[in-house]
Amino acid sequence: MQWEFAGRLGPEAGRYVVRRFAGDDPRHVVVIGGLEAPRRRRRTFVARARTREAEPGSGVAPVEVTRATVISTDPLPEDGARAWLDEAVGESEAAVGTALALLNRTIHGHRLSAGDAYVSEVRAEQALATRIGYGSGEQVADGDWEQARELPPPREKRSMLTPQQRLAALLSGRDVALACEELALRARLDLDQGREREAALQLSLALDTALAELEGWRGSASVARRLDELPAHREAVAAAAAAALQGGLQPEQTEAVAAALARLEATLRARAAEA
Repeated sequence: MQWEFAGRLGPEAGRYVVRRFAGDDPRHVVVIGGLEAPRRRRRTFVARARTREAEPGSGVAPVEVTRATVISTDPLPEDGARAWLDEAVGESEAAVGTALALLNRTIHGHRLSAGDAYVSEVRAEQALATRIGYGSGEQVADGDWEQARELPPPREKRSMLTPQQRLAALLSGRDVALACEELALRARLDLDQGREREAALQLSLALDTALAELEGWRGSASVARRLDELPAHREAVAAAAAAALQGGLQPEQTEAVAAALARLEATLRARAAEA
């Protein structure tokens, strides 16, 4: 699976071997590379950097494009490669999701290694191009293929809410951003990326924060009804967070975290709609 993204993803260009655990056989290779793209000429700095006049009407500066490829090490039978590609294209949503999780694992590892909080994972919708195909190891590592297909852009997720209106309200002071909203978003990202421990810890704090912050919206029937459901999830979420501190969650605890997070998100959507 290969994507092209505008800008840099974080990890330096190179090949990164992915294993399930130390000593395991390599299962995937993540290749981060760059494509040639016209960029704004770098300034030449002297002893003291100086500003310069901006040229009016200069337009948008071209940006660097990063190519990222996730390669499975499982060999394909030579006479069955095309059949595999046809099947993979037919199930492209699952294939993209699995490969994207590996790419995001690489980006997340870079964030931790570099100590850079501003490095973030990517979504399929951000890709300028998405391809799936097969070839020899050196072919695909260099961005080449024996055969490949370009996938159509994923469908945009529809929402009853209007982010632009909410953004305008937040910036104008007519609405307020809640701490539990940010905590819930972080829990959602961790859960979607398979970081169950982090999701449980984030959600435990998000749930307690939401119960305190959302009291002011009990005047709304839709918010109050959902808010009354949240305390029922506190015990299960607290148990999952305690398990996270000890090392890991049981499958039923992960399911409890997912269910509680979904209810919290529904409550926050209702609050946003009221605002």
